Amino acid sequence: MQDRKPHFTSLSGLDINRVYARDDLKDWSLEKDLGHPGEFPYTRGVYPTMYRGRLWTMRQFAGFGSAEDTNRRFKYLLQHGQTGLSVAFDMPTLMGIDADDVRAHGEVGRCGVAISSLADMDQLFEDIPLDQVTTSMTINGPAAVIFAMYLAVAEKRGISGERVGGTLQNDILKEYIAQKEWLFPPEPSLRLITDTIAYCTKQVPQWHPISISGYHIREAGSTAVQELAFTLYDGLTYVEAAVKAGLTVDSFAPQLSFFFNVHNDFFEEIAKFRAARRLWAREMERRYHPKDPRSLQLRCHAQTAGCSLTAQQPMNNVVRTTLQALAAVLGGTQSLHTNSMDETLALPSEEAVKLALRTQQLIAQESEVTNTVDPLGGSYYLEALTNRLEEAALDYFRKLDDMGGMVKAIEQGYPQGEILDSSQRYQREVEQGERIIVGVSDYLERESRPIPILKVGPEVEQEQVARLSDLRKSRDPFKMAGAVEALQEATSCGENVMPYLIEAVKAKATLGEICAALKEVLGIYREPVVL
Repeated sequence: MQDRKPHFTSLSGLDINRVYARDDLKDWSLEKDLGHPGEFPYTRGVYPTMYRGRLWTMRQFAGFGSAEDTNRRFKYLLQHGQTGLSVAFDMPTLMGIDADDVRAHGEVGRCGVAISSLADMDQLFEDIPLDQVTTSMTINGPAAVIFAMYLAVAEKRGISGERVGGTLQNDILKEYIAQKEWLFPPEPSLRLITDTIAYCTKQVPQWHPISISGYHIREAGSTAVQELAFTLYDGLTYVEAAVKAGLTVDSFAPQLSFFFNVHNDFFEEIAKFRAARRLWAREMERRYHPKDPRSLQLRCHAQTAGCSLTAQQPMNNVVRTTLQALAAVLGGTQSLHTNSMDETLALPSEEAVKLALRTQQLIAQESEVTNTVDPLGGSYYLEALTNRLEEAALDYFRKLDDMGGMVKAIEQGYPQGEILDSSQRYQREVEQGERIIVGVSDYLERESRPIPILKVGPEVEQEQVARLSDLRKSRDPFKMAGAVEALQEATSCGENVMPYLIEAVKAKATLGEICAALKEVLGIYREPVVL
């Protein structure tokens, strides 16, 4: 019988053979390339026991409306078995502006929670023990300011930095590449990131000061190869910046974390996680020669692919998410978020987000895939895919090295152009029928059954603006202005900004006021045009 198509490829465009055998692994070594879990090069996982010892953290991304609204959602998720919190911020917060800024009108609380001040952050985590629950915060341009608010809330409750655990995304390079939510130029932004890294090494040792993110690179239309290559090279760029700032690699590298997308190509996604661990360990060893083996270990969070979800036949999204979540688990993630079926229509409803959480719990408790470490390891197909992903990523590494690094490449529009080409290729394949999207390009239904969705009303913005007005009336303006001025001076002099940010938020300076003050010192950025 002939094949259904003249040739088969992965979503990254890699040719896929009809069958795989030993000959496809000619230069592959069991010791060098596979090894044992918890041992270099960590292909099979960063811990010897993996999920036999501890399941991944189930961390549903949540945030909408006011701090009070999201606080209730956090408690709902914890009640239903979630094991870590993950905060989604609204667009004004992500862009470092206050809810009463004219540019924020109509966006407050819409795509995440509105946080403009320390009081909002305090409300967001009301009755939540910050020394017992880890928190992930998905924010980048104003990440250091939001982190200062979180630490100030912990301090107010008598919780020292040594007892606080979680992750700050804080990955500005992928913003220039893909998501476009930056505040300052690349070099000053790198300086803020190294400040948070340096501060955490001494003051908040259980915190991951950066989550180097491929998720948004993939959502922008990249292939798995490009996500792998650009994400890990971003990570090496942050390591280099921290080393140049005077930090030893072993003082901070064990606190680095990564964040990957999990798309529809089941085996390619599993191979991507394995290739990421191996490639990171090898490159860190080659470039920086750390003495602590933890500096070579790539620990990651994963999220199922939002860009794969469809508004048509939204129940299909439950199946997509389940397959993607299973790929993340078989790939060895340390933390996982599963998207809700209604996320192409609105922020998730309570029922939808509970089903997404139950998806993880079913995989963890009923599928038995956690009984052994790396259960697909040694498969000819999977090992061949892992090799090819690593090799293709290394090709990108060489190009980026030749260009002078990631910042230079971004300024030339190189990664942006590569992603643009890939997204256009994928769309052409869908339009020409070479790739099927169930319920969209084939298996269509004339009538769709509506599902309940979450709606955020205009009263959220009105109430947030009123709270900000009350805050500005109640604070000591001289104390606030003095704290902001001290922050600007420290920024100009090259001091670590974190202690000054903490004092500024405690003096009731708002997110927008602090970010505006930093822009006066650090400047703003205009991206290159990529066509």
